[in-house]
Amino acid sequence: MIAEQLSGKRIAITGSTGFLGTALVERLFRSVPDCELVLLIRPGKRSTVEQRAKREIFRNNVFDRMRSELGDGDAKAGGAILLEQMAERVHVIAGDVGTDGLGLDEAGRELMKTVDVIIHSAATVSFDAPLDSAVEVNLLGPTRIAETLHDLEVTPHLVAVSTCYVAGNRRGAANEELLSDSPFHIDVNWEAEVRAARRTRADFDAESRSAERLEEFRVRARNELGAAGTPLLSAKTEQLRTRWVSEQMVEAGRARAASLGWPDSYAYTKALGERALDERRGDVPVSIVRPAIIESAWSEPVPGWIKGFRMAEPILISYGQGLLKEFPGVPEGVVDVIPVDLVVGAIVAVAARGPLADAEGRPADDPAYVPPKPDITQVASGTRNPLHYRTLVDLVSGWFAEHPLYDQKGQPIAVRPFTFPGRGAVERQLDRYANRLGTADKVLKTLPLRGKQAMLTAEVEEQKDNVERARGYVKIYGAYAECEALYGVENLVALHASMPVADQHTFGCDPSIVDWEHYVTGIHLPSVVEHARVKTVGERSDPDARTKRLKKRVLSPDRQVAAFDLENTIIASNVVFSYAYLATRRMPPADRLRFMAKTVAEGPSLLALDQRDRTDFLRHFYRRYEGAPVELMDELGQQLLSDHILTKAFPAAVRRVRQHRQLGHRTVLITGALDIVVKPLAPLFDDIISAEMTVKDGAYTGELKAVPPTGEIRAQALRDYAAEHDLDLEEAVAYADSSSDLPLLDAVGFPVAVNPETRLASLAIKRGWLIEYWSKADGGADSALPFGPLPSPRRSRR
Repeated sequence: MIAEQLSGKRIAITGSTGFLGTALVERLFRSVPDCELVLLIRPGKRSTVEQRAKREIFRNNVFDRMRSELGDGDAKAGGAILLEQMAERVHVIAGDVGTDGLGLDEAGRELMKTVDVIIHSAATVSFDAPLDSAVEVNLLGPTRIAETLHDLEVTPHLVAVSTCYVAGNRRGAANEELLSDSPFHIDVNWEAEVRAARRTRADFDAESRSAERLEEFRVRARNELGAAGTPLLSAKTEQLRTRWVSEQMVEAGRARAASLGWPDSYAYTKALGERALDERRGDVPVSIVRPAIIESAWSEPVPGWIKGFRMAEPILISYGQGLLKEFPGVPEGVVDVIPVDLVVGAIVAVAARGPLADAEGRPADDPAYVPPKPDITQVASGTRNPLHYRTLVDLVSGWFAEHPLYDQKGQPIAVRPFTFPGRGAVERQLDRYANRLGTADKVLKTLPLRGKQAMLTAEVEEQKDNVERARGYVKIYGAYAECEALYGVENLVALHASMPVADQHTFGCDPSIVDWEHYVTGIHLPSVVEHARVKTVGERSDPDARTKRLKKRVLSPDRQVAAFDLENTIIASNVVFSYAYLATRRMPPADRLRFMAKTVAEGPSLLALDQRDRTDFLRHFYRRYEGAPVELMDELGQQLLSDHILTKAFPAAVRRVRQHRQLGHRTVLITGALDIVVKPLAPLFDDIISAEMTVKDGAYTGELKAVPPTGEIRAQALRDYAAEHDLDLEEAVAYADSSSDLPLLDAVGFPVAVNPETRLASLAIKRGWLIEYWSKADGGADSALPFGPLPSPRRSRR
């Protein structure tokens, strides 16, 4: 019996926070009650390994069955019991298979000396991982474990999880044998591949720092963020640089893998990882388990259990939502899918069986034992219980036809039948669609759109993202859908047959037990749809539900301060309009017309300067106030309020400021507008932070006292204000309309985009911010430029 064979054993598991690893932990913990587990977990950036284990493993619904059983149906009570048992039987240690020595501290090394079995399931499982990261984890990870065991002078049984796809893109039989024993073996020096991958990273990193590349990233950052200020633009530029390097490494991995006959860097590095382990294992007995495509559970711990989105899930959901209308594949080909519980059963059975006898027939506990070559067990369905691609497509399309997903309007989404096109045809179709959307996006971004009109750009960007996602699925998974290798499972079937009947029920691994029609339509698809949280009922969604939810959080009594921009946030005006009013005071009609014509002609250059650098624009524009009498400007400021600002104000904005004040929040206006313009608004806010000009001989000089509060200066002003009043910015709200206000919006816990221009609209949607549309009241003046009061008519002399 497996439980008896593993009783009292200490079993180490890498990759326990992953899909397969979590399932392994649960099965061993539940079905082998006398074993101890040692979980090697990589520390998070902001969390300890204990916190990661609790959050990502122990709280997972994979343990719901145990919690219910331990609490006699009361899952809450069972949860407490489960945690007590875990404290006794589970040891969590910090480690990283991507680091030499596994990153173990002394306590971790001492604990690893005591383990009887190591199940190595940690891997970079992404099919589009950068080449070097896949090399460090998938290729070198197993070898690092063996080398660490050598250093510790222990020889536990190492069960390494690989993948069937190490066989590459071949057609036909792929047997349970080492790749070096295959007639299709390609002799590649894995150590040279490691050096090349590391060198490739260094080469791309160096290229990314060239003047030409840095200028490219800088331009892209500005196109995305606009005049967001130097710190944010610099951070975005660096983000684009590092992303570019990562993308080049992904392509390098894909190209290198394809050149050697593997579908991607995942299969390529896993294959070389097997070879490296075989060469460096020394006297450590090794067994290799190769699963095919792992999907949701057949029965253990419950039918349909799954963690995260696997390979097929994003494709299935995109198809059900109408985003992915076609997918490449060979209709008569085999889709080699295997439920996760069958893979877990095989791994546990191999661990319980222990290392195979050596060439002389000596068991592993014989002092003269010489570990043989690693034994291979492939966990696949294609040769034992094949699921053909056409059958899968028919089952999926039929299920979605009967159980459609719904759009936001409550309408069912009709799925189209697959036509089984080639991968190239699908990629060309998606490329054409992406090009059309790219053109539309460029045109829209040249238009001065704002508010709801700006959302057109956001919608186009969302469609672009959908197309890019579909292109990614085709590129990443297309090769697997077209794969025609047939993975032998003789060792797997023999392993299952060797189990007692009770173990076959608990740890069964024979793929023939799976009824594919029932699995796909009765287990897998319902589970995938449930976990994807997509719309499955025909009720029309409340389009404002999300807005209402976010607004409730913004107006919570827990908030402490609300910061407001002025232009297009509180009023539908700007510094040019305010200046026009003040400059045309008592100006004769003819001069007014000339002023308007000159200002309109300057419009494009002023707009370009504003978009390039808000601070430079304000400094340039405020020079026009040189010589303006201070006393007169104060008087005209009051007239500006009544004649212009109040007619341009958004009533909803005024109400929002008052709502915050009623809730006890401090309110502050932070604007690059001049103090003489905003001073009349003082009664509305607790405080105002604005631009101020220097004064000489009772007149303004046109020069500013300090850098105007724009961009990052505005964010710093809010930070200083919060520090002065002992306020927590995580409990702060900020309202603004432009991407140049991003530093301010990023500084608070609750950003609100008001009447956003196109860049901010796109960013707000992507970041899940509240978006508000405020408009001015009807009846106000709506001239191209506001004019100050006309000269008083002279009285005629008699």
